[in-house]
Amino acid sequence: MRCFEIGTIAVVLSLLPSPTFAGAWTLDRGRIQQISGVTSSHASRGFDHSGKPKQKVQFNKLFVQNYFEYGLTDAVTLFVAPEFVTAQSNMSGGSGIARSQNTAVEGGVRILLLSHIGMLSIQSSVKTAGAFDMSVSANNAAGRQVELRLLYGKSFTVLGADGYADLQVSERWIHRPRPNEMTIDATAGVKLNRSTLLMVRMFNTISGGGGQPPYTFYRTHKLELSFVRQITNAWSFQLGAFLSPVGQNTIVEQGIGAAVWYRV
Repeated sequence: MRCFEIGTIAVVLSLLPSPTFAGAWTLDRGRIQQISGVTSSHASRGFDHSGKPKQKVQFNKLFVQNYFEYGLTDAVTLFVAPEFVTAQSNMSGGSGIARSQNTAVEGGVRILLLSHIGMLSIQSSVKTAGAFDMSVSANNAAGRQVELRLLYGKSFTVLGADGYADLQVSERWIHRPRPNEMTIDATAGVKLNRSTLLMVRMFNTISGGGGQPPYTFYRTHKLELSFVRQITNAWSFQLGAFLSPVGQNTIVEQGIGAAVWYRV
Protein backbone atom coordinates (compact mmCIF):
# COMPACT_ATOMS: atom_id res chain seq x y z
CA MET A 1 0.00 0.00 0.00
CA ARG A 2 1.27 3.47 -0.87
CA CYS A 3 2.27 5.66 2.06
CA PHE A 4 -0.10 8.38 0.85
CA GLU A 5 -3.05 6.01 1.07
CA ILE A 6 -2.45 4.96 4.66
CA GLY A 7 -1.64 8.56 5.57
CA THR A 8 -4.96 9.85 4.26
CA ILE A 9 -6.95 7.13 5.99
CA ALA A 10 -5.04 7.61 9.22
CA VAL A 11 -6.09 11.24 9.38
CA VAL A 12 -9.73 10.32 8.74
CA LEU A 13 -9.94 7.58 11.36
CA SER A 14 -7.74 8.93 14.11
CA LEU A 15 -10.57 11.12 15.42
CA LEU A 16 -13.27 8.54 16.02
CA PRO A 17 -13.14 7.99 19.79
CA SER A 18 -13.83 10.96 22.01
CA PRO A 19 -14.34 11.49 25.75
CA THR A 20 -18.10 11.98 25.31
CA PHE A 21 -20.81 9.38 25.65
CA ALA A 22 -24.40 9.43 24.37
CA GLY A 23 -26.27 6.23 25.12
CA ALA A 24 -29.73 4.98 24.24
CA TRP A 25 -31.33 6.95 27.09
CA THR A 26 -33.05 10.25 26.35
CA LEU A 27 -33.12 13.23 28.70
CA ASP A 28 -36.23 14.23 30.61
CA ARG A 29 -38.09 17.21 29.19
CA GLY A 30 -36.23 20.45 29.84
CA ARG A 31 -33.07 18.75 31.09
CA ILE A 32 -29.65 19.78 29.75
CA GLN A 33 -26.40 17.82 29.55
CA GLN A 34 -23.01 19.11 28.42
CA ILE A 35 -19.84 17.04 28.09
CA SER A 36 -16.69 18.98 27.22
CA GLY A 37 -13.72 16.75 26.47
CA VAL A 38 -10.21 16.67 25.05
CA THR A 39 -8.25 13.71 23.64
CA SER A 40 -4.52 13.50 22.93
CA SER A 41 -3.20 10.56 20.92
CA HIS A 42 -0.24 9.38 18.87
CA ALA A 43 0.89 6.53 16.62
CA SER A 44 4.28 5.23 15.50
CA ARG A 45 3.06 2.31 13.37
CA GLY A 46 0.30 1.59 10.89
CA PHE A 47 -1.68 -1.54 10.06
CA ASP A 48 -1.12 -2.68 6.48
CA HIS A 49 -3.67 -4.21 4.08
CA SER A 50 -3.36 -7.61 5.81
CA GLY A 51 -3.81 -6.17 9.31
CA LYS A 52 -0.17 -6.39 10.39
CA PRO A 53 1.39 -3.38 12.18
CA LYS A 54 4.30 -2.94 9.77
CA GLN A 55 4.40 0.65 8.53
CA LYS A 56 6.45 3.16 10.47
CA VAL A 57 4.57 6.45 10.85
CA GLN A 58 4.56 9.61 12.93
CA PHE A 59 1.19 10.84 14.09
CA ASN A 60 0.09 13.19 16.88
CA LYS A 61 -3.37 14.63 17.43
CA LEU A 62 -5.26 16.90 19.82
CA PHE A 63 -9.05 16.63 19.57
CA VAL A 64 -11.53 18.88 21.45
CA GLN A 65 -15.29 18.36 21.49
CA ASN A 66 -18.25 20.02 23.24
CA TYR A 67 -21.33 17.80 23.29
CA PHE A 68 -24.66 19.47 24.18
CA GLU A 69 -27.99 17.64 24.73
CA TYR A 70 -31.44 19.08 25.44
CA GLY A 71 -34.59 17.13 26.36
CA LEU A 72 -37.27 18.50 24.05
CA THR A 73 -39.70 15.94 25.51
CA ASP A 74 -39.18 12.88 27.66
CA ALA A 75 -38.78 10.83 24.47
CA VAL A 76 -36.99 13.31 22.18
CA THR A 77 -33.48 14.65 22.81
CA LEU A 78 -31.75 17.18 20.57
CA PHE A 79 -27.97 17.38 20.40
CA VAL A 80 -25.16 19.38 18.81
CA ALA A 81 -21.42 18.65 18.95
CA PRO A 82 -18.88 21.22 17.68
CA GLU A 83 -15.31 19.94 17.55
CA PHE A 84 -11.78 21.09 16.78
CA VAL A 85 -8.66 19.13 15.84
CA THR A 86 -4.99 19.85 15.30
CA ALA A 87 -2.74 17.07 14.00
CA GLN A 88 0.81 16.46 12.81
CA SER A 89 1.67 13.46 10.68
CA ASN A 90 4.42 11.89 8.59
CA MET A 91 3.34 8.67 6.90
CA SER A 92 6.17 8.41 4.35
CA GLY A 93 9.13 8.00 6.71
CA GLY A 94 10.79 11.17 5.43
CA SER A 95 11.73 14.29 7.32
CA GLY A 96 8.70 16.43 6.48
CA ILE A 97 5.76 16.87 8.88
CA ALA A 98 2.26 17.67 7.62
CA ARG A 99 0.22 19.89 9.97
CA SER A 100 -3.53 20.41 9.88
CA GLN A 101 -6.16 22.27 11.89
CA ASN A 102 -9.89 22.22 11.36
CA THR A 103 -13.37 22.27 12.87
CA ALA A 104 -16.64 20.41 12.33
CA VAL A 105 -20.17 20.43 13.75
CA GLU A 106 -22.59 17.53 14.15
CA GLY A 107 -26.25 17.97 15.05
CA GLY A 108 -29.24 15.69 15.29
CA VAL A 109 -32.06 14.11 17.26
CA ARG A 110 -32.48 10.92 19.34
CA ILE A 111 -35.97 9.42 19.72
CA LEU A 112 -36.96 6.82 22.32
CA LEU A 113 -38.90 3.98 20.69
CA LEU A 114 -39.59 1.72 23.70
CA SER A 115 -38.56 1.41 27.33
CA HIS A 116 -40.23 -1.65 28.89
CA ILE A 117 -37.47 -4.17 27.97
CA GLY A 118 -34.57 -1.76 28.06
CA MET A 119 -34.16 1.51 26.19
CA LEU A 120 -34.39 1.31 22.40
CA SER A 121 -33.75 4.56 20.51
CA ILE A 122 -33.09 5.75 17.00
CA GLN A 123 -30.83 8.68 16.22
CA SER A 124 -30.15 10.67 13.08
CA SER A 125 -27.54 13.36 12.54
CA VAL A 126 -25.72 15.45 9.95
CA LYS A 127 -22.05 16.39 10.23
CA THR A 128 -20.15 19.00 8.27
CA ALA A 129 -16.80 18.31 6.65
CA GLY A 130 -13.89 19.33 8.81
CA ALA A 131 -12.33 17.78 11.87
CA PHE A 132 -13.43 14.24 11.02
CA ASP A 133 -11.95 14.43 7.51
CA MET A 134 -9.27 17.04 7.01
CA SER A 135 -8.45 15.87 3.50
CA VAL A 136 -11.72 17.25 2.12
CA SER A 137 -12.20 20.21 4.45
CA ALA A 138 -11.65 22.68 1.62
CA ASN A 139 -14.82 21.39 0.00
CA ASN A 140 -17.59 20.92 2.57
CA ALA A 141 -19.92 19.15 0.13
CA ALA A 142 -17.30 16.46 -0.46
CA GLY A 143 -17.12 15.40 3.15
CA ARG A 144 -20.58 15.97 4.59
CA GLN A 145 -21.81 12.96 6.59
CA VAL A 146 -25.34 11.72 7.30
CA GLU A 147 -25.76 9.06 9.97
CA LEU A 148 -28.62 6.82 11.12
CA ARG A 149 -27.99 5.03 14.43
CA LEU A 150 -29.92 2.39 16.40
CA LEU A 151 -29.20 2.32 20.14
CA TYR A 152 -30.15 -0.18 22.85
CA GLY A 153 -29.35 0.20 26.54
CA LYS A 154 -30.26 -1.73 29.65
CA SER A 155 -29.52 -1.30 33.35
CA PHE A 156 -28.54 -4.26 35.54
CA THR A 157 -27.11 -5.21 38.91
CA VAL A 158 -23.96 -7.33 39.32
CA LEU A 159 -22.62 -8.38 42.74
CA GLY A 160 -24.76 -5.70 44.32
CA ALA A 161 -23.39 -2.92 42.08
CA ASP A 162 -25.49 -0.93 39.61
CA GLY A 163 -24.42 -1.11 35.99
CA TYR A 164 -25.58 -0.72 32.42
CA ALA A 165 -24.81 -1.94 28.90
CA ASP A 166 -25.24 -0.01 25.67
CA LEU A 167 -24.99 -1.27 22.08
CA GLN A 168 -25.10 1.00 19.02
CA VAL A 169 -25.09 0.21 15.30
CA SER A 170 -25.00 2.90 12.64
CA GLU A 171 -24.69 3.48 8.94
CA ARG A 172 -22.87 6.59 7.69
CA TRP A 173 -23.52 7.97 4.22
CA ILE A 174 -20.50 10.08 3.31
CA HIS A 175 -20.11 12.16 0.17
CA ARG A 176 -17.24 11.07 -2.04
CA PRO A 177 -14.29 10.67 -2.20
CA ARG A 178 -14.72 8.79 1.10
CA PRO A 179 -16.61 5.49 1.21
CA ASN A 180 -19.65 4.96 3.43
CA GLU A 181 -19.05 3.43 6.85
CA MET A 182 -20.74 1.07 9.30
CA THR A 183 -20.03 1.39 13.03
CA ILE A 184 -20.67 -0.98 15.93
CA ASP A 185 -20.03 0.50 19.38
CA ALA A 186 -20.47 -1.25 22.73
CA THR A 187 -20.25 0.14 26.27
CA ALA A 188 -20.46 -1.44 29.71
CA GLY A 189 -20.44 0.58 32.91
CA VAL A 190 -20.42 -0.42 36.59
CA LYS A 191 -20.60 1.84 39.66
CA LEU A 192 -17.64 1.07 41.90
CA ASN A 193 -19.16 3.18 44.68
CA ARG A 194 -21.78 5.94 45.01
CA SER A 195 -19.69 8.48 43.11
CA THR A 196 -17.38 6.50 40.76
CA LEU A 197 -18.36 4.82 37.49
CA LEU A 198 -16.09 2.47 35.53
CA MET A 199 -16.71 2.37 31.76
CA VAL A 200 -15.32 0.01 29.13
CA ARG A 201 -16.05 0.87 25.48
CA MET A 202 -15.29 -0.69 22.12
CA PHE A 203 -15.46 1.34 18.88
CA ASN A 204 -15.57 -0.49 15.54
CA THR A 205 -15.67 1.16 12.12
CA ILE A 206 -15.71 -0.68 8.79
CA SER A 207 -15.66 1.09 5.46
CA GLY A 208 -17.99 0.19 2.61
CA GLY A 209 -17.48 0.35 -1.12
CA GLY A 210 -17.80 3.27 -3.47
CA GLY A 211 -14.81 5.29 -2.28
CA GLN A 212 -12.52 7.02 -4.72
CA PRO A 213 -8.69 6.83 -4.61
CA PRO A 214 -6.75 7.14 -2.34
CA TYR A 215 -9.52 5.69 -0.15
CA THR A 216 -9.44 1.90 0.02
CA PHE A 217 -11.07 -0.59 2.37
CA TYR A 218 -10.25 0.05 6.02
CA ARG A 219 -11.40 -1.01 9.46
CA THR A 220 -10.51 0.20 12.91
CA HIS A 221 -11.17 -1.30 16.36
CA LYS A 222 -10.49 0.72 19.49
CA LEU A 223 -10.78 -0.21 23.15
CA GLU A 224 -11.25 2.45 25.84
CA LEU A 225 -11.21 2.30 29.64
CA SER A 226 -12.35 5.32 31.65
CA PHE A 227 -13.56 6.42 35.07
CA VAL A 228 -16.26 9.00 35.76
CA ARG A 229 -16.16 10.65 39.19
CA GLN A 230 -19.24 12.55 40.37
CA ILE A 231 -18.18 15.75 42.14
CA THR A 232 -21.62 17.28 42.83
CA ASN A 233 -25.16 16.50 41.70
CA ALA A 234 -24.50 18.49 38.51
CA TRP A 235 -20.76 18.07 37.87
CA SER A 236 -18.66 15.00 37.06
CA PHE A 237 -15.13 14.43 35.77
CA GLN A 238 -14.03 11.69 33.35
CA LEU A 239 -10.51 10.36 32.72
CA GLY A 240 -9.62 7.51 30.38
CA ALA A 241 -7.25 5.93 27.87
CA PHE A 242 -7.67 4.00 24.63
CA LEU A 243 -5.68 1.93 22.14
CA SER A 244 -6.13 0.23 18.76
CA PRO A 245 -5.30 -3.48 19.22
CA VAL A 246 -6.23 -4.47 15.64
CA GLY A 247 -7.04 -2.75 12.36
CA GLN A 248 -6.50 -2.72 8.63
CA ASN A 249 -5.14 0.17 6.54
CA THR A 250 -5.25 2.41 9.61
CA ILE A 251 -2.84 3.55 12.31
CA VAL A 252 -1.94 1.84 15.59
CA GLU A 253 -3.26 4.68 17.73
CA GLN A 254 -3.21 5.13 21.48
CA GLY A 255 -4.12 8.08 23.65
CA ILE A 256 -5.67 9.58 26.76
CA GLY A 257 -8.76 11.71 27.24
CA ALA A 258 -10.48 13.81 29.88
CA ALA A 259 -13.93 15.39 30.06
CA VAL A 260 -16.13 17.46 32.32
CA TRP A 261 -19.83 16.50 32.58
CA TYR A 262 -22.56 18.99 33.52
CA ARG A 263 -26.21 17.97 33.87
CA VAL A 264 -29.23 19.90 35.17
